[in-house]
Amino acid sequence: MASAEGSTAVEPTPPVEVLYCQVCSFPVEYCEFGSSLTRCKEWLQKTDQALYDRFYSEEALQAKIGTLSLEAQEKLEKDTAKKEAKAEAKAETALKKKMASQVTIKRIERNKRKHVTAIHGLENFDVDLKKAAKFFAQKFATGASVTKNPQGLDEIVVQGDVSGEIVEMIEDGVGLLKGVPKENVVEVEEKSKKKGGGD
Repeated sequence: MASAEGSTAVEPTPPVEVLYCQVCSFPVEYCEFGSSLTRCKEWLQKTDQALYDRFYSEEALQAKIGTLSLEAQEKLEKDTAKKEAKAEAKAETALKKKMASQVTIKRIERNKRKHVTAIHGLENFDVDLKKAAKFFAQKFATGASVTKNPQGLDEIVVQGDVSGEIVEMIEDGVGLLKGVPKENVVEVEEKSKKKGGGD
């Protein structure tokens, strides 16, 4: 056992404070490994000029690049530009796809007076289907679940004829439905096939 008299008290090391980039969500010293270095640099320059100078000033860049050959420097710059262009094209394609997607709200007749409402396409607008089903169940005080439709895609099925209310909720941007544009909503009515020739 060590005696307490001879040992000196060791001061605990304070935790390191890390600044995370608001563009790529990496720590700022790792932004160069992301796909949006130019935007990260702009953000860092606005946010913390001292850190920007530490990582991206001429002296800092020369110190980093000093070990590379001229050809390697050119290749690095080309690769970075390619990565950024690819990331921007991917984001643009995703946005176009999102805006071309439709949300289908289908009112399905089960028998003469009973209906269910099926909502398909919300996942294209980053809506969590399970949370949305729970939200609809609480809002309309009825059963709601996520199921597969005949095409094999997920959809929310809500018991009862609530298609009009759901369209209004999307138009008003209520709760989870804030990011869904009302122009992309299509309302459909599907009737059950009658078996007999009655009235």
